[in-house]
Amino acid sequence: MNIYKDQLGRSLELSKTPTRIISIVPSITELLYDLGLEDNIVGITSYCVHPYHFSTTKTSIGGPKKVNISRVKELTPDIIICNKEENTPEMVAALSEIAPVYVSEVNTIADSLELIQQLGNILSCRTSARNLISKINYKLDDFKLYMQDMPSRKAAYFIWAEPWMVAANNTFINEILKLNKFENIYENLDRYPTIPLEKIRFDGDPRIVLLPSEPFKFTDDHAFEIASYANRSMTVFANGEYFSWYGSRLLKAFDYFKQLQEKIDSSF
Repeated sequence: MNIYKDQLGRSLELSKTPTRIISIVPSITELLYDLGLEDNIVGITSYCVHPYHFSTTKTSIGGPKKVNISRVKELTPDIIICNKEENTPEMVAALSEIAPVYVSEVNTIADSLELIQQLGNILSCRTSARNLISKINYKLDDFKLYMQDMPSRKAAYFIWAEPWMVAANNTFINEILKLNKFENIYENLDRYPTIPLEKIRFDGDPRIVLLPSEPFKFTDDHAFEIASYANRSMTVFANGEYFSWYGSRLLKAFDYFKQLQEKIDSSF
């Protein structure tokens, strides 16, 4: 019997290397694929959109907030992978009755690399995990060098409209904002607070307002409404996956951020 720890410090007892995996976290589904575990993934959520062909080759067990427990049982998993932010303690408890549950908690790049290493150990793909970590660190160092002479700009990153919600401190998004030298005007708040839009100028008067592609579909109307209160800001529609998906998505993220920085820089 092997005993492992997840990112909450919970113990997982495994008698063998898991060969039937259910992932309830979209970014981790993509990570498992990039670690070479496609054939071992038996269940995913309806939000697991990468890689694209999984929508027709893997069984959907519902959404991250509402899992079909009966379908999970039918798939007879050896391990189920969840996330503290996306999945409730009640869901984790129910799934733990079926198979060992690994719970991730990622708020920083370091957390993301730890996740890759832990899954590499648990799923016996250590070499793939080490190689992926090495590539991410290379991309990260290169991006930090690229950003050295870039100016800092006050920013706000919205995740929802009506009510208006933003990404604040203690989130992976905030970590990515810092890497891009975006000074989050809501960093004094925690997680994903609701904010009064009419006070945005008094909260910090951001020069950049980021409207991501997920989890909410922002439109031009939302951008115009924000601009009516933050009239000195530049509104940028951004790919939310690169700001909020951890794991192997980081390999592509830093090149995207360079393009985003160039786009913003050319507008100032």
